[in-house]
Amino acid sequence: MFLKLTAAAVLALSINAPAWAEAAPAPAAATPVPAGKLTGQVQPQAYRIDLTIDPRQERFSGKTEIDAVLKTASRTIDLHWRDMELRSVEVQAGGQVLKPAAQQVDDSGVGRLTFAEPLPAGPVTLRFVYDAPFQTAPAGLFRVKVGDDWYAWTQLQSIDGRGVFPSFDEPGFKTPFTVTLRTLPGQTAVSNAPQTGVKREGEMDVHTFAPTLPLPTYLVAAMAGPFAVVEGTVPPTPQRAKPLPLRIVSPRPNADKLAFALEGSKEIVRLLEAYFGDAFPYPKLDQITSPIMPGAMENAGADLYNDALLVMDEKATTGQKRSFGMVVSHELAHQWFGDLVTPAWWDDIWLNESFANWMGFRIGDEWRPALNIRAGAVQEGFDAMRTDALVAGRPIRQRIETNAQIDEAFDSITYGKGGHVVAMIAGYMGDDKFRDGVRRYMAAHRYGNATSTDFFKAMAEASGDARIVPAMQSFTDQQGVPLLTFARTGTGWQVSQSRYARLGSQAPATRWGIPLCLRTTGGTRQCQLMTEATTAISYGGKGALVPNVGGTGYYRFELPAAEWDKLIAAADRLPGGEAQALADSLDASFQAGRASPDQLVAAARQLARQKDSYATGTGIAALAGYAEAGFLDEAGKAGFQRLGNSLYGPRVQELGFDPRAGAYAGHDPEETQRRQQAVGFLVRKGGDAALRAKLTEATRAYLGGNKQALDPAWYGPGLAALIEEGGLAAARDLADRALASTDPVFRPAALNAVGGSGQPVIGRWILEQFQDSRLRTSERQGLIRGVIVSGGTRDLGWDWLKSNYEALANSGGGIFFASRLPGMVAGFCSVQRADEIASLLRPKLQGKTGALGLERSIERVRSCGVLKDARGTELSAALAKVK
Repeated sequence: MFLKLTAAAVLALSINAPAWAEAAPAPAAATPVPAGKLTGQVQPQAYRIDLTIDPRQERFSGKTEIDAVLKTASRTIDLHWRDMELRSVEVQAGGQVLKPAAQQVDDSGVGRLTFAEPLPAGPVTLRFVYDAPFQTAPAGLFRVKVGDDWYAWTQLQSIDGRGVFPSFDEPGFKTPFTVTLRTLPGQTAVSNAPQTGVKREGEMDVHTFAPTLPLPTYLVAAMAGPFAVVEGTVPPTPQRAKPLPLRIVSPRPNADKLAFALEGSKEIVRLLEAYFGDAFPYPKLDQITSPIMPGAMENAGADLYNDALLVMDEKATTGQKRSFGMVVSHELAHQWFGDLVTPAWWDDIWLNESFANWMGFRIGDEWRPALNIRAGAVQEGFDAMRTDALVAGRPIRQRIETNAQIDEAFDSITYGKGGHVVAMIAGYMGDDKFRDGVRRYMAAHRYGNATSTDFFKAMAEASGDARIVPAMQSFTDQQGVPLLTFARTGTGWQVSQSRYARLGSQAPATRWGIPLCLRTTGGTRQCQLMTEATTAISYGGKGALVPNVGGTGYYRFELPAAEWDKLIAAADRLPGGEAQALADSLDASFQAGRASPDQLVAAARQLARQKDSYATGTGIAALAGYAEAGFLDEAGKAGFQRLGNSLYGPRVQELGFDPRAGAYAGHDPEETQRRQQAVGFLVRKGGDAALRAKLTEATRAYLGGNKQALDPAWYGPGLAALIEEGGLAAARDLADRALASTDPVFRPAALNAVGGSGQPVIGRWILEQFQDSRLRTSERQGLIRGVIVSGGTRDLGWDWLKSNYEALANSGGGIFFASRLPGMVAGFCSVQRADEIASLLRPKLQGKTGALGLERSIERVRSCGVLKDARGTELSAALAKVK
């Protein structure tokens, strides 16, 4: 175990120190430890990394050499490593080989080398020999057993590279990396660059790779294991003269379901090359999967995904295919936007993620238009507004001053809001001009680093409109959701902008440059850039006013009551994005104390007739959220169930229901999604006994060995219904079946059903008794989360969390787990509970990753309680009237 010792302790324990450190000098007088960015006194030039990876063991070993330039003479060098056992450290400088004292000086992984005399400015080479633990969750170099075999992967974003090799672990340092991987004989090894050779040395195979093009540390990849591999090439394109080598690399149990990903990746690469007007930036592309990766990662030339994102065939569900198209397009867009051109520091990470999110939906939609992938971007943007509407928060572009803040920048504000803002600006500029701005930006900073200022400059030059820059900055540099309030005038409308706030909250005054596009249901689109607090719009088209054309505007709107009613009446005939915008703004109006419960019910009825699968469930989903939060009395609950049954019962009768595997393969994707929504509601909330019996019979047959009895689309409601009926015995049986499975769709679905049962007896078993060596770290955390967020076990989970928060936070959750952990408690709806959460958790998280997430959760819980107290009775009364 690596011990983080003070200088005095290092000297006092020198009897146990490695031989190289026995004569090491005492550290120099204390100098401040960098809390975030390093001082910049050392500029890395190149890395040589040699890792020995045997995933059967608990630790790996490595040798790292870093060529660098020391800008000024110094007795210390600060860089990064974390929780390593350093076997030797040498620094070659000025013709000498020196052995400095080496000490990790903070928990985030800042390390310090201290020399007896100042090093002269100039070239230096740093050499480290070390070993370190494999992680059991997706952070650093992690390992997982799949079937009978062990595998290892790296996941280094954001600052987990320092857990794998000593480094200058910042995005602003881009250098070549030469990687060597030592593996068990016969195993596949993957890194960013093409493999140049493999030879046997002793009991290990030694895989060598070509030097990479310049990369930051967080994009370095090293994977090893007995993988299944399918190979192909992406044919030449107008942007690329030669075929691009392409492989899909996955654990062996997935071997027969990799062809879909191979063919789909080829087409997405081609679409991206056409958009960027530029060849794929790296000499090969590997698409790798891991069962515990929570999403995906854009390692240059070696992307990493969760198994379920790539492992499928043409019979996969619409949801799986949508995820493939969006996520693969997102990650491969990063090969240009993020890898080829990289942010100079983490405060510009939105440049990576917001743009890639927009591209994911855009290119995914081009790949398979029938999947309606692009509509998911609108949904994600409106979901982000729920977070952005809180007073506690941050802008898209946030100043990052400490390492603890970095992971908190990877949230719905960066992805959902950022992607929506990019779509809004692209729509206002026009697709061609926006694309030209992107190409201009990429060409200017190829294989280097860039900032938001650079991006804005390129957009201004491409648009020819200087106003576009302050308009974009008003959204990237300010927190909050704009609210546009419309009032009738004699010749049109008066529109006022303010910052949206929920009932009981007060938001500060804020002004944006808003690309406002509106129409009427019988008129044409009209756009203008709204920069003033109030503006007059002359528009007299017939029909209901549609204040957010296409739903791409990142704002909410408020209408007079009569205008709301007209728009609600037209909700089933609006394009899907506009219907989503209506649903979001109406629900937000209710939460602010304005729209009536009757209007929510009317909107749910009209939206349920929508053909767009993203829009059709938005109205009933809002009401379901209030039911889950405890707003409704018994009469209100009964009315809500009657409403849902009246909307979804006829739909199932119209569309039919056959739970067998592949029964709807080849059907219209929108139809399949509408069927899933209807069946899910009727089985879980609607109490349709006949439908429930049909689904549970198919689920039992599937678990009994008939794999054709149940399509993966029905795993969620089918397994949940089975547990509802069978209780703890069914949950224990299902958990055992899940842990015996390597199926990348069934295993997580089964564990989610167990964790989210809402039954206290199952919750107590999970929290107090469930132990199994097959249960992975992230799966254990997911089960605990299920207990805490589910209504029936939420109080039980909170009582457990009060005594176990530190242990859970330190359980090795992997990428961004700590920053998202406080969100588990956001489902409560009580002012009193908000105060309790604040009292317990604020002291634990002060100055740490997760502090912002905690403040958001506290505000959500308090705000929900205020709204329930103010409007719960009238909402129940409105639903009780439903026939």
